Amino acid sequence: MEKRNRIIYWIFTAWLALGMTSTGIVQLMQVKEEADMFAHLGYPAYLMTMIGAWKILGVVAVLMPIFPLLKEWAYAGFFFCMSGAIVSHMALGDPIGEVAPPLLLLVLTIISWYFRPASRRMMTVQL
Repeated sequence: MEKRNRIIYWIFTAWLALGMTSTGIVQLMQVKEEADMFAHLGYPAYLMTMIGAWKILGVVAVLMPIFPLLKEWAYAGFFFCMSGAIVSHMALGDPIGEVAPPLLLLVLTIISWYFRPASRRMMTVQL
């Protein structure tokens, strides 16, 4: 069971890290399509830089084998950012194609957090 959980953790964490890194880079570079999406959602352009930087830093925190409190903050940040993106798209009536990417990243965040090894937790909790 422990080996299975570790495999699940690393698969979902790798996909989460790839997704957050790629979207973070796109936001830091302020790619036109991303800037247009932020404008469509009603957010200022400077928010892309902040969120992009936080995503990159969050990926580093999640992948580092130390600092469990920092990991918890990174997972929380990913959760809030992706759930906020989902709600923003839904509030504007955007099609499911616009809601799906942040929904996928939210699911990856939850699964990665749930299956993280005891060594990457603040304390061991039996669920």
